[in-house]
Amino acid sequence: MPTKNTHDNVAPINNICLMILAATAATIILVYTKVMLMPFVIALFISMVASTLAETMKHIWKVPYVLGLVITFAAFLAVITLSVLFISSSIESFIAGADIYSERVSDTIDWFLFSAQKYGINVNAEFVAENVSKLPVFNVVKSVGGTLVSILTNLMLITLFLIFIFMGKAAEDKPSLVGNIQRQISFYLIVKIFVSLLAAGFTWIVLIFVKTELASMLAVLTFVLNFIPNIGPFISTLLPMPVLFLQYGFDWHILLTLILLTAIHFVIGNVLETKWLGKGMDLDPIVVIASLLFWAIVWGIMGALLAVPLTAIIKMALERNETTKPLADLLAGKYAFK
Repeated sequence: MPTKNTHDNVAPINNICLMILAATAATIILVYTKVMLMPFVIALFISMVASTLAETMKHIWKVPYVLGLVITFAAFLAVITLSVLFISSSIESFIAGADIYSERVSDTIDWFLFSAQKYGINVNAEFVAENVSKLPVFNVVKSVGGTLVSILTNLMLITLFLIFIFMGKAAEDKPSLVGNIQRQISFYLIVKIFVSLLAAGFTWIVLIFVKTELASMLAVLTFVLNFIPNIGPFISTLLPMPVLFLQYGFDWHILLTLILLTAIHFVIGNVLETKWLGKGMDLDPIVVIASLLFWAIVWGIMGALLAVPLTAIIKMALERNETTKPLADLLAGKYAFK
């Protein structure tokens, strides 16, 4: 007969196997239900932020809680509407200058071929010109803009979920886990929204200063990408460079913009955000990168944007149980298995 020691030795293995099976099943569910589940999660995060802001307005300005929710949601819709208008205007302006940008590309190709010949490098001019002409620059711009507009304007399900969440009668004494999750996630999201608005605003000012055609669209993309830790600010810094190249070629516009945007993201990401968030969601940097990859595979771009708060929720849930607490420590970078 199996002894008690045998059961004790097998129990950890059983727990690990069960957790692997549960994680696999959860991943499959996330993939196949993302059409409905993703809007619900977005609505849940918006409701956390709206509730926190409504409570703040109630305590500071004595605004009724329900009115605070309405004001917050109205502000959210206004920001979405303005973003869509800015993006549409930017794309139309960029496409209108297609002939000018094509001439700029041709001039750059000529300069490149001349420089290559000057240094004795033989380049097939017809091959270069043919392949460059096939680059779907304008199609990519339209596609990116269309995808962003689609994400921003797909509010029907989110709004429906928000209505049901706000209509629900929340208990006065929330469970400690739920209350802790709401406080931490809402604080994180509010700080991220604020610093992302700062990054987008300063990016827009810089791009307007150098008269970039897609300034508004690039500013909106900066706001969105700033929610992706480490990778997002780097991508948003480089995004304006191809547009500036099409407008001006290789000159001081590109260099100045690159220096200013790098400085903006460095100050906002490494000074302001670090000061306000502190340890943030208490996740190990390697875990953050891994979570970005996982959620991007499962839910695409929206998964990457929501990766950190979603992983933080999982970590907080794992901390509540002694069996799964070592996994929470692993996510926090403590690596303390007992």
